[in-house]
Amino acid sequence: MSSQAQCKPQMTQSSKKRKLSNLLRHLPDAIQTPGYDPTVTGITYDSRRVQPGSIFVAVPGENVDGHQFISDAIAKGAVAIFGTQVQSASGAHYFRVKNSRQTLATLAAAFYDFPARKLTVIGVTGTDGKTTTANFIFEILRAAGIHVGMITTVNAVIGEQVADTGFHVTTPEAPDVQRYLAQMVAAGLTHVVLEATSHGLAQERVAACDFDLGAVTNIMHEHLDYHGTYEAYRAAKGRLFASLAATHTKPRGNFRTALLNRDDSSYDYLHALVEPPSHQISYGLHPDADIRAHTIHSTPAGLTFVVAGTGFALDIKTKLLGEYNVHNIMAAIGITVAGLGIEPDAARVGIAALEGIQGRMQPIDMGQNFLAIVDFAHTPNALRRALEAGRAMTGGRIIAVFGSAGLRDREKRRLMAEVSAELADLTVLTAEDPRTESLDGILEEMAAGAQFRGAVEGENLWRIPDRGGAIRFALDLAQPDDAVLVCGKGHEQSMCFGEIEYPWDDGIALTAALADYLGVPGPEMPRLPTSA
Repeated sequence: MSSQAQCKPQMTQSSKKRKLSNLLRHLPDAIQTPGYDPTVTGITYDSRRVQPGSIFVAVPGENVDGHQFISDAIAKGAVAIFGTQVQSASGAHYFRVKNSRQTLATLAAAFYDFPARKLTVIGVTGTDGKTTTANFIFEILRAAGIHVGMITTVNAVIGEQVADTGFHVTTPEAPDVQRYLAQMVAAGLTHVVLEATSHGLAQERVAACDFDLGAVTNIMHEHLDYHGTYEAYRAAKGRLFASLAATHTKPRGNFRTALLNRDDSSYDYLHALVEPPSHQISYGLHPDADIRAHTIHSTPAGLTFVVAGTGFALDIKTKLLGEYNVHNIMAAIGITVAGLGIEPDAARVGIAALEGIQGRMQPIDMGQNFLAIVDFAHTPNALRRALEAGRAMTGGRIIAVFGSAGLRDREKRRLMAEVSAELADLTVLTAEDPRTESLDGILEEMAAGAQFRGAVEGENLWRIPDRGGAIRFALDLAQPDDAVLVCGKGHEQSMCFGEIEYPWDDGIALTAALADYLGVPGPEMPRLPTSA
């Protein structure tokens, strides 16, 4: 469709070509086109990316409907149009299908010759910790000498190439996922770690990915603006595990393994969802978990602990901060050692090799006498874990700076503010992608949540709409041994006001503010519409 890609990076058109008839035979709708068999040069859902020979799939979106842009796609040379509505598409062949998103994924996979069937595909889903867990799995497999790629909400790693996957957190659309997988096959990779968001699963973006193994981190309060209920959100995550049984037979064998968090409330639901021939492995601190952790020590330098499972016990050291990473590491070990049969020592080496992840408990040190950390925490549970991690790393106060996104789950605004009022000493509420909502209105909702938990505005609670100003204000509050946590944006590279994305990086912003605070050279503070 035309208007949904405004905040996404543009993808180049593939040099591949396929006959339409070769693609249609993979669709469940049994479509035939006697006498019409053009050469197809690409698959897209965005009319602006249509080129001569493209197939355009009209996808209903949250804000606009791709069927509105069929005439644009035809004018640009689309040779076939797929959609769900009864419609006459003069100038191109129009095919009506039951599910346009499933059709988009199947056509894209067929166009690239089903690359997932030539790879061992590892899916990671959950509310918090997906990207970190995916990176741990990636590093373990590399330490084991396996040629592995990775697709996360941050980037796609294909050999030595790293490509940004977007400004904000979601799985890339199906044509891009399939293109990345095809590039991995062409590069000689054998395994891929694929982060599967709830949107990516519900919207069929990772359909036709033929998952071999799936891991869940946790399923908490998030994205109810889209899914409606927690149960629907959980069901979207569950699609990853239900799909394992249907994975095609692969040359390297079929693992069909579900790795479930025994400590999470989602365990019983997912446990019942996994059907033979798939099998399950559990992890956690629960005494019945197959993979367990103990002797956990957290310091400002990282974590040490022991992970034990059937036939192995590993002394783990990681530079990543926060005890919640114990579960992320257990999940990575479960997938690789218990699921794939990787040597345990490769897991130990791979975990130690991960220096850090942009925007995940990322310390910014400019020589100040307090901690300054950027973290992606944008859910109530993630914020709780980040604040608890900060508390464990310092004997001083915790100063939290965060916001809550507009046009997204409204309930978490209050919940996040309540968490901060409970766990942080000082709370600074600010902008985080207000979009077309009133920023003042969002901050009012958040302030009410904090005040419900006893916070007092002007004493331990402040509203500062400009994010750069809020960060500077928090640094001015800081005393020796305090910890300032700037949460919610993490690795993201933009912030949305109205319908415009403005360049923004919390790491750069915090570095700039610290440089000003210390009177040393540093980057310029990014500017937003709220900047003075």
